Amino acid sequence: MPDSFSYSMASWIPFQDKFVLERMRNLTREELTQHENPNFRIKILDSVDGIMVADMVLRIQLSDLMDQKLVMICPNPAPSTYGVVAEIINRKRISCRNVHLFAMDEWANEQGEVAPPEWKPGLTHSFLNHFIAKIDPELCMPIGQVHYFTTKNINDYSKIIEEAGEGGADICYSGPGWSGHLAFIDPNSPEFACDSLDNFLEMGSRLVTLHPTTIHQQSLHGCFGYSGDLASVPTKGVTIGPLDVKRARARIEIHGLSVRGTDVSWQRMISRLVTHGPVTPQVPSSILQRMKTDVYLSESIARPFGCENLVGY
Repeated sequence: MPDSFSYSMASWIPFQDKFVLERMRNLTREELTQHENPNFRIKILDSVDGIMVADMVLRIQLSDLMDQKLVMICPNPAPSTYGVVAEIINRKRISCRNVHLFAMDEWANEQGEVAPPEWKPGLTHSFLNHFIAKIDPELCMPIGQVHYFTTKNINDYSKIIEEAGEGGADICYSGPGWSGHLAFIDPNSPEFACDSLDNFLEMGSRLVTLHPTTIHQQSLHGCFGYSGDLASVPTKGVTIGPLDVKRARARIEIHGLSVRGTDVSWQRMISRLVTHGPVTPQVPSSILQRMKTDVYLSESIARPFGCENLVGY
C-alpha cells in the first residue's frame, strides 16, 4: 500500500514553495528561537498574554515620569489586554497626558467608507470602548491623541503617525493573521502590488482588498459570532502600511492565538513562515525579520505538529 499521496495546494494560498513549507513544518523548538538577524529576537514562553500589558504600562508610566511624548501603534480587538492596562493605569494613577495612540486598521466597504466607531464589530469600537473609556478621565489622554481610521484620513494616516512620532511611532505591537498579514497588510492585495520588497517597504496607509483567509479567520472571531459566518465579514479594510512598521523605533510581535484556549490554532504554521521563511510580501509579517523586533511565541504555538488522525476539529 502506498504511504504517500501527491496533490497541489489551493491556488489562492499566497505562499506556494513546497520545499520551504515542509522545512517550516519540521522546525525544532531550538531552531524556532534561532535567527541570523541578532536584532530579531525570538523567545518561547508558557504564556504570552502579559507581554503587551507589561510593555504598554511600563512605557506609559515612563512617559509620565519623564514627561515625554509616547506614540504607540496598537492592534485591535484586544479587550482583555486593554482592560488590564486601563485598570493598572487607574490603580497606579499613571497620567496618559503624553500618550498618542494609533489603531492600526479598520473595516471598510466597497465604496471606501470606513466603519464608524459606533459599529459594534468594528476595531475602533473595541479600541474606544474597551480601552479609552475604561481609563479614569483624570488620567486619560486627550481624545485628540487617540487616532483611528476615518473615511477622510485613509491616505494621510501614515503621515499623521510620522508627524506625531517625529519620524515614526515609538512602538508597534502586532501578531500575524492566518494569511501572514500584519494589520490588514494582506498578501495578494492588489492595493499592495509592487515589483520589489524595497518598494513594498515604502508603502503607507491605504484602503485594501482583504485576502479570503483573512475573511475566514475573522468569521471565527467573537465580533462576527465565531460561527464561520463568512457573509458577515467585510471584504475591504483600511490599514497602516509596511512603511509605518519600518519607521517604528521598536516592534513587539506576539504569537499565541488558539481556539478558545484549546490546542487548536490556525497561527502555528504561519508563525513559522513569519519568523523563519523568506522575507516576502506573500507573507507580510515576515518583513519583521529585517528589523529590530522582539517576538514572543507561546508554548502552544511552538509545539510540533503533524497528522493526528484520532483528533477532529
